[in-house]
Amino acid sequence: MNDSARDQVAMLAGALPFLKRYDDQIVVVKYGGHAMGEEETALRFGRDIALLEQVGVNPVVVHGGGPQINAMLKRLGVKSTFVQGLRVTDAEMLDVVEMVLAGPVNKQIAEAITRAGAIAVGISGKDGGLIRARKVVRTVRDPENGAEQALDLGFVGEPERVDTRVLELMIGADIVPVVAPVGVGEDGQTYNINADTVAGAIAGALRAERLLLLTDVPGVLGTDGTLVPEMTVAEARAGIAAGWISGGMIPKVETCIYAIERGVRGAVIVDGRVPHAVLLELFTDGGAGTLIRP
Repeated sequence: MNDSARDQVAMLAGALPFLKRYDDQIVVVKYGGHAMGEEETALRFGRDIALLEQVGVNPVVVHGGGPQINAMLKRLGVKSTFVQGLRVTDAEMLDVVEMVLAGPVNKQIAEAITRAGAIAVGISGKDGGLIRARKVVRTVRDPENGAEQALDLGFVGEPERVDTRVLELMIGADIVPVVAPVGVGEDGQTYNINADTVAGAIAGALRAERLLLLTDVPGVLGTDGTLVPEMTVAEARAGIAAGWISGGMIPKVETCIYAIERGVRGAVIVDGRVPHAVLLELFTDGGAGTLIRP
């Protein structure tokens, strides 16, 4: 037996305890960022998700699509603005957002997973009443008089309720759900929802074993700039209060806390640019990002 074969056998043996841990468990993976536009990265992600399903894990994929939406808006000559990290979404923009997220992006991800040997089906949060949404309300403080002013972000929503029945039917049939982050309100109005938020809400509703948020940074960085491999919910809250968890990392950490408080066993912020980041996180001791746990 050559060294390469020995290494492969050793890797399989080392993964066995983790395979047992996640057998028949639900793992929600949020997939997004600029890596989605790179074909080889997308195909590798599809193979990794298919592998999870084939070894007995029940993956659920929630995806974003910011770069793809930006490209389509540019083609159409529609200007996009952001407030507090959320895309202001009027009626015209909502049509574009839903078309891109629930259309080509959703189907390309499902196709990549299916091509790798699993069965994946793309749906949106509107299908089967999956995500009941409500309008996001945000305020800003006037720097002159300190009064709070309401911000109108248009048709930007947040999950109010998640009906897991359609996901449970798909998981029971060994189908990988691929969910586009749009939802519908009580009045039938469609809402654009942040993909991290949707992933956290779905993971909490399913009481998933793990929530993985794939992003474009290594994870949560400490005061010395190095990766924090693990922290509790209390430590995460303290980091936000102290200010060393800041900027765009705050909503990601808050999503992890939200999911854990609803029954998720652990949530991980992972660098999705690392090849096989999902497998490294689930099937090795070291993991690949920052684990937040109860």
